[in-house]
Amino acid sequence: QVRLVESGGGSGQAGGSLRLSCAASKYTYSPYCMAWFRQAPGKEREGVASIAYGGSTVYADSVKGRFTISKDNAKNTLYLQMDSLKPEDTAIYYCAAKAFGHDSADYCYSVGPNTYNYWGQGTQVTVSS
Repeated sequence: QVRLVESGGGSGQAGGSLRLSCAASKYTYSPYCMAWFRQAPGKEREGVASIAYGGSTVYADSVKGRFTISKDNAKNTLYLQMDSLKPEDTAIYYCAAKAFGHDSADYCYSVGPNTYNYWGQGTQVTVSS
């Protein structure tokens, strides 16, 4: 069973930066998709960014140009660099992995959270103005 563990959340000021990490316990094979989702109080879980097996990436319009998703296959670790933070970025952030699919970030983003097999426990990000 793959276990994902997020770290790096916390509090930040608007305009500041935070970096989230997601370490996987082990993969018997590299997942086709990895992604970051977030859920703010009273709102549905939404996709933030996706990265496919080959490294292509897709971002939500709300974070495009400010967030960067990346992965280190040797370390089985997914990252989310968050710059120019805004108060509306406040949410619990989850990393997720999807075992099967297509090597396409557009696919990884469009399939939605319900198709992802493995999830981290979530890490709180709070941005103050």
